Amino acid sequence: MILRSLLRAATLTATLLAATVAAKADALDDITKAGVINVGVFADFPPFSSVNPDMSLKGYDIDVAQIIADGLKVKLNLVSVTGQNRIPFLTEKRVDLLMSVGYSAEREKVVDYVSAYAPYYIAVIGPQALKVSGKDDLADKSIAVNRGTLEDTSLTAVVPASADVRRFDNYNSVIQAFLSGQAQVMVVGNDVGSQVLAKRVDLKPEQKFQLLSSPDHIAINKNEPRLKQALNDAVAKLLADGKLNEISVKWLQKPLDPKDLKD
Repeated sequence: MILRSLLRAATLTATLLAATVAAKADALDDITKAGVINVGVFADFPPFSSVNPDMSLKGYDIDVAQIIADGLKVKLNLVSVTGQNRIPFLTEKRVDLLMSVGYSAEREKVVDYVSAYAPYYIAVIGPQALKVSGKDDLADKSIAVNRGTLEDTSLTAVVPASADVRRFDNYNSVIQAFLSGQAQVMVVGNDVGSQVLAKRVDLKPEQKFQLLSSPDHIAINKNEPRLKQALNDAVAKLLADGKLNEISVKWLQKPLDPKDLKD
């Protein structure tokens, strides 16, 4: 009986010790030891990330991820994720961090957030010659928007009654309506807008004003203070040395405004 009790106590002690060691596992140490950081990114989210003809990935997120990997002196391994599987990929530790995660209180119950590193917002875009500086200036204007999207609901909440809102079923149709003159302005996210700003210099399209801002954060697992601090330091350095501004100009066709990194 005494021997059995001792064995049970030893087993319990071993179990508690293993649990304690697991609880103290440190993601930053794991990354450094492995010599690689696994970063979850979308494969179809231009200009933040998209596929090159050689099947490699390019974009704003990719440039930032590479700088982070270089700073940690480890190899960057990009892992394609979807909106549905990316949080499970993180919590199951199939990736060490996720790029392009917008803040939500519900999501924060599951993951931890690093400082915002990229602007994401919904904007009204129009030709330079057209005077539009706020929602009241949309009166009597024709506006192209993607039906049923966050852009649509954000516009509907503020648009004057006299505006002619023209809803389309996809972003390509919204862009074509704007470029062909069917609509004087369009309402899109800055990811879509940057493509128009880059391609139609002749129209001199510009962002008139924002309807909603939800900057992109890096997401990591809970209870990883050292990794969070290292990533926050990396983002702060990118801001201070102008690298984030260079990346914004390169991929978003617009200098980075620090105000766009505030939730």
